Amino acid sequence: MIERLNSIIINGSNNKKILLDVTLKKDNLKKQVIIFSHGFKGFKDWGPFNQIASSFAENNFVFIKFNFSHNGTTLNDPNEFHDLKSFGNNNFSKELDDLNLIINWVENNDLISDEIDLNNICLLGHSRGGGITILKTNEDKRIKKIVSWASPSDFTNRLDKSKIEIWKEKGVIYVYNSRTKQNMPLYFQFYLDCKNNHDRIDIKKWNDKTILHIIKDADHVFGSTHPFLDHSYPLHLNEAIEVTLKFLKL
Repeated sequence: MIERLNSIIINGSNNKKILLDVTLKKDNLKKQVIIFSHGFKGFKDWGPFNQIASSFAENNFVFIKFNFSHNGTTLNDPNEFHDLKSFGNNNFSKELDDLNLIINWVENNDLISDEIDLNNICLLGHSRGGGITILKTNEDKRIKKIVSWASPSDFTNRLDKSKIEIWKEKGVIYVYNSRTKQNMPLYFQFYLDCKNNHDRIDIKKWNDKTILHIIKDADHVFGSTHPFLDHSYPLHLNEAIEVTLKFLKL
């Protein structure tokens, strides 16, 4: 029977809290661990993510997903962006630090210690979260495998250089969220973090063992939406899940 352990709270970056949940079959058998990182303007319960967690648990994985500490949601309302100040103060370094704290929690908690194989910790990330998983694996030898879904191949050269001076002068730029109709701030500290931590956030550390799987005609979210009301996965998302499971079980 699949169980979901909800509302687990740990300390995150800059004294902000991280909300996480764990989906698993409780049978006292050691299982592979999947830590899932959501993307930009995302959160752990977006769209089909809960159903995906259950699918992995049915395949004998312990699936852990979490909200980055500065993703703009709150502990009381983890699916809405009520904390835009935190969103604006987020950056790649904080997300890498958050992911490190999650891995530490996996290693040291008593809640699921009987269910997890600490020699088989894997990372899965979507979009920006996929980029974070790639970078984290480069600096953390505890990770056995990673999978990135629809992720960028470069963080350092995605900024529009023509707008940096305006950004510096105003201290903030805004990104529009077409789903929530919010103008979401990005404070200039984001650029400074990219500049000051260039080597840490440079994804271009290519691994010759990488396997590339292209899903023909898929969009950025593999046909899924939020809220996700279907019981069956869209064709492209189902393919992503099947290919991921196959790879992780190798």
